[in-house]
Amino acid sequence: MTRRKTQKGFSLLELMVAMMIIAVIATLGFKKFQTFTAQAHYLKSKDTIKTVREGLDQYYLKHGKYPDFGSFEAMVDASSPLVKENMIPVGLPSTDGFAQPFEGKCSKSGYELSSLGDPNDQEAHPAFTERPGAISDTGGNQGPAGAPGTPMSAPAAAKPGK
Repeated sequence: MTRRKTQKGFSLLELMVAMMIIAVIATLGFKKFQTFTAQAHYLKSKDTIKTVREGLDQYYLKHGKYPDFGSFEAMVDASSPLVKENMIPVGLPSTDGFAQPFEGKCSKSGYELSSLGDPNDQEAHPAFTERPGAISDTGGNQGPAGAPGTPMSAPAAAKPGK
């Protein structure tokens, strides 16, 4: 009678199969994490633009005109009239969630604020632009960013009875 040796560990094949399963699960989890991170950066960018837009609209309601700004950085700077008059908080970033600079300009008659969106996935997180009077559920109109020939104008007046 021959004695059979009892196995005291895992074979190399069993270890390789287990490691492949772990690698597949980790890859799927990491891709989902990247998707949620990109969505969070995009929503943060929309929120920053919305905050500045609301500050500019408040300034317009108070003064009857918009301030003159040549860039988005000037709008969020600590010496900006928007910050000094507490219409936007101090320390708003001048770059979006994807580390790209926000684009913006403002004249006495209107403004245009835009973000370039996700450079790695323009389909899921496209560029967006905010202008006076643009009301939407997503926080911005879905027109092309920086569309040429679009006039800047004051906020649309509310219609009576609404």
